[in-house]
Amino acid sequence: MTLYHGVCIGQNCIVHSGAVIGADGFGFANQQGKWEKIAQLGGVSIANDVEIGANSTIDRGALQDTVIETGVKIDNQVMVAHNVRIGSHTAIAACVGISGSTEIGSHCMIAGGVGFAGHLKICDRVFITAMSFVTGSIKEPGSYSSGTAMMPTPQWKKNSVRLKQLDELTKQVRQLEKQITKLRDQDQ
Repeated sequence: MTLYHGVCIGQNCIVHSGAVIGADGFGFANQQGKWEKIAQLGGVSIANDVEIGANSTIDRGALQDTVIETGVKIDNQVMVAHNVRIGSHTAIAACVGISGSTEIGSHCMIAGGVGFAGHLKICDRVFITAMSFVTGSIKEPGSYSSGTAMMPTPQWKKNSVRLKQLDELTKQVRQLEKQITKLRDQDQ
C-alpha cells in the first residue's frame, strides 16, 4: 500500500496491498487551451473499522479532506475521487468509480461496477444494483438500478434508436387510442 502525506487512518482498519491513499485528485483547469494542474491541498480522513481492498485508490481532497466514515467496507479496485464523503457502515463492491465531491450516505450498499457522476448527494440506506450509472442525486432510501442488459450489438443499436423515438411513439399511441375510443363510441 502507498500512503501519501495528509492521510489519517483510524483504529482497527485494514488496508490491502496495492491500495493508494492520498494521491492528488484529478484537478485541472483549462487555461487558454492548455490543462493546468490545480494543487490538491486537502488530505484523506479514514475513521475506525474501515477496510479498503487491494488496488483501490482514495484521492486527497482539493481543499478539504476526502472522508471515509466509521465501518465502511471498500472492495478491490474501487476509485474514490477528491472531496468524496462516504457515510458510516456503507459497503462498496469491486470496480466502483465515485467522481469528485460526491457524498454517499450511511448504511448504503453499492454493487460492483457502479459509476457515479460528480457532485451528487446520495441519502442514507440506498442500494444501487450492479453496473448502474448514477447521474443524479438520490433523496429517498431504496433500491435503484440503471443500464441495459447485454444483447447482440445489432439489437442494441436498434433499441438505442427506438429509445430516442420513444416520446414521439408515445404521442402516436395516445392519438390512436383516442381514435379507437371515438370509433367504439360511434358503434354504440
